[in-house]
Amino acid sequence: MWEPDRNHFIFVVNTGSTSTKLAFFSNNELVASAAIRHKNEELEKYTNVWEQFDFRASIASNWLSGLEQPPSAVVGIGGLLRPVAGGTYTVNSRMIEDARSNLQGEHVSNLACAIAKMVADEYDCVAYVVDPVSVDEFESLARYSGHPLITRKSLSHALNIHSATRLAAAQIGKGVSESNFVVAHLGGGISIAPVKRGRIIDANDASSDGPFTPERTGGLPLQQFIGICFSNDFSEQEVRKMVMGKGGLTAYLGTNSAREVEDQIAKGDDEAREVYEAMAYQISKEIGAMATVLKGEIDGIVLTGGLAGSKTLIRWIEERVRFIAPLQIFPGEDEMKSLALGVLRVLRGEEEALEY
Repeated sequence: MWEPDRNHFIFVVNTGSTSTKLAFFSNNELVASAAIRHKNEELEKYTNVWEQFDFRASIASNWLSGLEQPPSAVVGIGGLLRPVAGGTYTVNSRMIEDARSNLQGEHVSNLACAIAKMVADEYDCVAYVVDPVSVDEFESLARYSGHPLITRKSLSHALNIHSATRLAAAQIGKGVSESNFVVAHLGGGISIAPVKRGRIIDANDASSDGPFTPERTGGLPLQQFIGICFSNDFSEQEVRKMVMGKGGLTAYLGTNSAREVEDQIAKGDDEAREVYEAMAYQISKEIGAMATVLKGEIDGIVLTGGLAGSKTLIRWIEERVRFIAPLQIFPGEDEMKSLALGVLRVLRGEEEALEY
């Protein structure tokens, strides 16, 4: 039974495409945090994400060792795992095996469960993930792709989408189960989802579909892409990197930093302005498409994630979508606290940890 005055100390690890974010919570209060940014040249020496494991794990371990308090639990951001129900999961060998095999795609978030387990073992506590990317709440129509050999998969920034939905519902004075939103997570990857009464009933696959992003191509014209794949000019690994890692702003402008692009625009760079506006254009189109899934019955359009702090980008998006529903902006991400709270509910006995 949970004791009201007991402190639970939770260490959070979030491996992102261009950063390693760390946080330490006492119950739901943030004690310390850090966001270690990684430049392209720092990461380019690794040919795949799992080669980054020792590099990322040492950052997490060394930062935690600088704190006086050992953790009661460790939680990592969930990666591209098997389709699962939403909730908090104990990290086990099957999860790590699936993450290492890049079961549903290669992404640096796959590292976090293994890093969390490594650190938890060091401190003799339990490792968890909360609402991994592979949370599947799709309705049946959302799974059709256009060919029976290919099924659309539920892969999204589910943790932040659910968190932003709770904030949006509270802001308008409605319950999550009573409201509908289109939520756009805007970051290194972009997920845009219709959230119907708290469930993510559709979403673009942020690894291969939807708008282009700071480093991903999003959906591509298929015939041209097929030609590239069979041109013999690129290996499979190079093509995959082209789509996820070296696409989007990186391919067009040589940087995955929205701040650098905005600096270029401020200096009068017309190409940078057009590319950046094209990203806003594609985000807006996807929001419009997802609005149709909810048949226009929408309480709000929610913009969240790191790019939601870009006034320029948000202005361009708002100009195109404000006729659909009011906008609610939650810049940045609430992922670190959401991860900690998911574990805290388990440690307090309010929820059962799920077995992967």
